[in-house]
Amino acid sequence: MEQKQEVLEEYRHLYKTAGNAGEAVTRLIDIIRILRKECPWDKEQTHESLRKCMIEEAYEAVEAINNEDLDNLEEELGDVLLQVVFHSSLAEENDNFDFIKVANRECEKMLRRHPHVFLKETIKTIDKVLEKWENVKRNEKGTTDCKSRLENVPRALPALMRSYKVQAKAAEVGFDWDDVECAFHKIREETEELVEVYIRDDKDSIAEELGDLLFSVVNVARFLKVDPEEALNLTSEKFIRRFGFIEDTARARKVSLEDMSLEEMDKLWDMAKMLEKKA
Repeated sequence: MEQKQEVLEEYRHLYKTAGNAGEAVTRLIDIIRILRKECPWDKEQTHESLRKCMIEEAYEAVEAINNEDLDNLEEELGDVLLQVVFHSSLAEENDNFDFIKVANRECEKMLRRHPHVFLKETIKTIDKVLEKWENVKRNEKGTTDCKSRLENVPRALPALMRSYKVQAKAAEVGFDWDDVECAFHKIREETEELVEVYIRDDKDSIAEELGDLLFSVVNVARFLKVDPEEALNLTSEKFIRRFGFIEDTARARKVSLEDMSLEEMDKLWDMAKMLEKKA
């Protein structure tokens, strides 16, 4: 039987569940401050070392939303909050800023960007609200030229998402195709250019031409009002599902995938497609 561990007296208060939002945040801040002093791993962390954690926790929260798993969402949002508090604590140690400044700065930003709510300014439509938001945001960042607005799209975003945003901002000043047919033509053009450099075995140009092709596909997605990130994820899930059918069928036939030919697997793939369409 596992022996019950005794809580150190000076940390006993941390085990008490908070009764309101203020107490809950203070409890988490106190825990992080103690870990920074006492835990070997936490003591070594920096803003740079935690970058990957911030991205992973945000994606795990999104995954919980996609799965409609509210219990898991509660947990994952806590992990995201932990990252915010951790980075705030690191900054406080270097006299840069603290969690209070982070929260107050966000509050002030929300007040500025919602004059239709907090000031005597009436905006009736969502489009007008978004237009006002972008105008205020642009003034805050001091970005008057389009190139600066494109550069301000974060590099840390997934590539498909970033390219979508870059294209949308360029389109705001009229740099865009007239219609989706032009965007489709660009895909064909970029495909031909990629094939050309492949045939020439021009390894230095292949990555560039592949990037151009992907960028043109994102352009079509934007015209069709499809999120390319979501579309590609749906296809990845479809691929996993159909591949699972191949593996399950092979297992039922007592055949390993390694012993099957590509032609045999293709036939099962087509069967999986047919069954999905009937479902």
